[in-house]
Amino acid sequence: MINADPSINIAVPKLPQEIEGLKEISLNLWWTWNARGRNLFKLLNPYLWKETRHNPIAMLKSMSQKELNEASKNELFMREYEYVYKTFTTYMNDKNVYADEPLPIAYFCAEYGLHHSVPIYSGGLGFLAGDILKESSDMGLPMVGIGFMYPQGYVRQVIGTDGWQNGAQEPIEKDVAPIERVLDKDEQHFTIKVPFIDPPIFASVWKINVGRVTLYLLDTDIEKNDPWDRQISSRLYTSDINQRLRQQIVLGIGGYRVLEELGIEYSILHLNEGHPAFALFERVRSFMQDGGLSLDDAVAKVKQTSVFTTHTPLQAATDVYNFEMITAAFKDYWEALGMSKEEFMSFGINPDKQSEGFNMTVFGLNMCDNRNAVSKKHCEVATNIWSHVLPASQENKPAMDYVTNGVHVPTWLGDELSDIIDTSVGESWKLLQDSEACWSFVNEISNKKLWKISQNAKVLMVNYIRDRVRVKYAKEGIDPVVAMAEGVLLDPDVLTIGFARRMAEYKRPDLILTDIERLEKIITNRDRPVQIIFAGKAHPADIAGKKILQHIFKTAQESRFGGRIAFVEDYGENVAKYLLHGVDVWLNNPQIPMEACGTSGMKASLNGTLHLSSLDGWWPEGYNGENGWAFGDEPSNTKEDSEALYDLIEKEIVPLYYDTDNSGVPTQWIEKMKAAMTSVTPAFSARRMMKDYLSKFYIPISMDLQKK
Repeated sequence: MINADPSINIAVPKLPQEIEGLKEISLNLWWTWNARGRNLFKLLNPYLWKETRHNPIAMLKSMSQKELNEASKNELFMREYEYVYKTFTTYMNDKNVYADEPLPIAYFCAEYGLHHSVPIYSGGLGFLAGDILKESSDMGLPMVGIGFMYPQGYVRQVIGTDGWQNGAQEPIEKDVAPIERVLDKDEQHFTIKVPFIDPPIFASVWKINVGRVTLYLLDTDIEKNDPWDRQISSRLYTSDINQRLRQQIVLGIGGYRVLEELGIEYSILHLNEGHPAFALFERVRSFMQDGGLSLDDAVAKVKQTSVFTTHTPLQAATDVYNFEMITAAFKDYWEALGMSKEEFMSFGINPDKQSEGFNMTVFGLNMCDNRNAVSKKHCEVATNIWSHVLPASQENKPAMDYVTNGVHVPTWLGDELSDIIDTSVGESWKLLQDSEACWSFVNEISNKKLWKISQNAKVLMVNYIRDRVRVKYAKEGIDPVVAMAEGVLLDPDVLTIGFARRMAEYKRPDLILTDIERLEKIITNRDRPVQIIFAGKAHPADIAGKKILQHIFKTAQESRFGGRIAFVEDYGENVAKYLLHGVDVWLNNPQIPMEACGTSGMKASLNGTLHLSSLDGWWPEGYNGENGWAFGDEPSNTKEDSEALYDLIEKEIVPLYYDTDNSGVPTQWIEKMKAAMTSVTPAFSARRMMKDYLSKFYIPISMDLQKK
């Protein structure tokens, strides 16, 4: 057994004794969702805080010993430091609310969106996983995460002059990231050998502190491995199908082995999508070898104590491996489990497509009795497309349930709004964030005050976008037309619509460009103009998505729009926050029923940004007629939907926004903002989501285990 506690990060410099707690804070992502934690580092050195892209470790490493010594003598800084450090240590030492056995949960996911200093995420799936870890920490829910390091990080988006998306690698800078090596008993970097793989594959283990939750990351880029094997964990979602299978074996089976060797005991295995599903087989092996169970009993126990969350609304969007690949990888494995080849394969065969291969989603559905979709609408879709796989519903338990996604409110709420909430109801609001009564106070905020907060956020967003263009111009000398397309002419006084999501066909990013002549009239209206900001990445292998992106970028270059269409390059967590807080309307128009849930609209709504969306994903649960706008019927029709979208903008949204009182405040618009904040925030918070997981899955599983 390895001690899970020893770890090391050599990036943080030696600090004066008076402020040595800064190291502890900087190595725990708690500060990312606590405003005074962030502001503490900003107070230390505002310029470096900006230059290091809000990375406290990079900032501390850039500071001289003299500066650090001076900070430890600065009365103002020390007063704030002592308060923040005390707040942090109190939080970390609080007794867990759900500490009774056998509740501990192992959460496996291929990506985690936590902060831009740790680029181990691709999109919505990762940010959901990150929010789950953060909320589990806040609730005192005993959880441990397993994922991948991805030393090569993800591909940065670089848009060429012709609007074509290119890629540039952004490797993780481990020496300036909040990541620590886990050490073994000999003080060496802890490394595991992935079981039943020949030739052997090894993975070193790192950890990230997410408040009171620990996330362990596997990394195959070590000298013990052959060059081909070193690349297994290099980047997310590799397009090489053989490497993708090996990646998922390492994540599932290797991740399970990490927990075993660290001596971390847990009772519930939660899989976020099918990528880590091989952990289920490893759990069967563990119950047989360590628990003395028969194969049938071990499989039954794994099914009883595992949760599988599916996000896809399409069968075609699942990972499927041909039988030859699975045989080559698992022949020794199924023999060790006492299974025949047919038994092993049967868990992953899609009855509708038996010759296709081993389907990871089918495997997860078959091996977990606790299954959930990520919205009510998605549950209907998923139940339908997997009806041939799912068992019959029981009286008190549907074959497929749903837990609608939620967002971690302290992470995504703007600082000014957070401050006004703290002032109005006290910091204890974080304990009541899923309560409608807690958010009813929003109605007491003066319209003038809320409008000022909204406009301040828009100014910050526009300045941020302009500054990015300035930096790019200074480095590359970009064409003025490209600078215009990237937002240098944006105006904070203009009604702003934002579309920021993955550039994929089913999301229809260019729906609003369907009738370009009508759009031009809307945008260039002299008295009531509109501007549109786009952002988002196409998958590196998605040519259709890249063509849509190129179409948007070229449209933004047209002078007839006067710089009022912009595409913000390299969409990520930091850009997202500026847009979520700064735009007036958040546009979402997927083809119904192709959106499993979507969470960006939730993040926008809790900041008073109004959601304009087709009725798919979470929006059928969230829309009440007063808190945003809805359009589109099922199945989606592009022509009809674009006309409905233009009608809403021209006849409702624009008039409402520009209808101001004598002080320049759009009263009716702000009432709609308040309706969005009060209705969406409590119902679509991560707090509500995790309570749903507790009541529907975690607690019932624990109660069943305690009976036995």
